[in-house]
Amino acid sequence: MSRPIVRHLALPMVLLGLMAAAGPAAAASDGAVRPGPGANPTTYTPALTCMAERDRALGLRAPRLAVGRISDLTGRVDFDTGARVSQGASLFAITALGRAGTPVVERLDNSVSQIELDYAQRHLLSDTPERAGQSPENFRPIFAGQVAGSDYFIVGGITELNYNLQSSGISVQVGEAALTGLRGRAGASDYVMNVAVDLRLVDSRSQIVSSSVSFQKQLVGREMNLGLTGGSDTVGGVLSGGTQSVEPLQAAVRTLVERGVYELLAGLRSPDVYAGCLERAETGR
Repeated sequence: MSRPIVRHLALPMVLLGLMAAAGPAAAASDGAVRPGPGANPTTYTPALTCMAERDRALGLRAPRLAVGRISDLTGRVDFDTGARVSQGASLFAITALGRAGTPVVERLDNSVSQIELDYAQRHLLSDTPERAGQSPENFRPIFAGQVAGSDYFIVGGITELNYNLQSSGISVQVGEAALTGLRGRAGASDYVMNVAVDLRLVDSRSQIVSSSVSFQKQLVGREMNLGLTGGSDTVGGVLSGGTQSVEPLQAAVRTLVERGVYELLAGLRSPDVYAGCLERAETGR
């Protein structure tokens, strides 16, 4: 094989090799890209389930909690796609409490309970509707004190979303000097952003803020692009490709909420009750 042919083949082979090597980077190393539905744990889910296990083992009664608004307070809105961060942080907190084995009373959406209460007050609600018209007592009674109250409730907000805390990149182009010569280019860049949440635990009876926490998480994004151009006096061609990956922002919010919920619940017990739970989650053991 002549030297010119070898030279023309070497650069495409190198670039294609780099593209092949970079391809899997778009997927998470733990195989997070999956076709079907699955569980949605975070780094701190094991810490929450550890709390539930400790409470059961020690025979401790967890306080009843409610969750109020955990709003998006970042002010970050995209004209085309809307809010940049999840509007469901309150739901993340309810799920976290469930994982910790904490009894939860519904306060976030009372639309159904309010309708049923209205029906019951008008004697229209029954647990045996097939007996309607057969008995004047065939309705669900309402008793004083039948709705469970909360001992504490959690409120707060997603308070920070900062872009481009740090960024770096490199770009290189190499090839023949001739106008129709073979040229290759490669570039890589990365950037760091962060998101933060602030949560507080409030005593439902006294309305005193029992404790408050603030956590932030940094997210790293990476991009690589490769290109190849070349041709002759009569024909030309372009080959380009690349890969881009970034830690999911909404999953980061869920992680922060679970971390915050753990901290708020742990503050209600003596330190030794949940000793080791957080460490087990962070070390993955």
